[in-house]
Amino acid sequence: MQTSGFKPFLATYYLFLAWIIAILATGGSLYLSDVLKFEPCKLCWFQRIFMYPQVILLGIAAYRSDRRIVSYAMPLSIIGGLIALYHYAEERIPALARVTPCTTGVPCNQSYFELLGFITIPFMALVAFLIITLLLWRGGRAYDEVTDQELEYDEE
Repeated sequence: MQTSGFKPFLATYYLFLAWIIAILATGGSLYLSDVLKFEPCKLCWFQRIFMYPQVILLGIAAYRSDRRIVSYAMPLSIIGGLIALYHYAEERIPALARVTPCTTGVPCNQSYFELLGFITIPFMALVAFLIITLLLWRGGRAYDEVTDQELEYDEE
């Protein structure tokens, strides 16, 4: 039985790691809006709608080691990631801003800051959603594979 390595680690801690990413993303968005006073645009609010519940859902699931949460959290993460991808594309491709313009509040194609020429708030949200999605997908598979290996080992 393999007790060390990345796969057993991922199988054990994937819910906890996804929860930590959700906490960091939620804390980051609250810091940007409440401390730095960056007003969220309409697309940012939609991304928040899909990230904030994951803090609670993944936290409870990690505490209980409840793998069934994957089927509930994965759609939240994928849909939020698609919104973040569209938001990032809208910042980068000016023609997209004319397709669904933000008519009230902050324009969705406005970037508050940019690091290294490509890292913006929607990009960071996209990365967080992507990491959570990959952890839930790959972590669940690793759990199944490690469990199958343990069953085979027990039968020997």
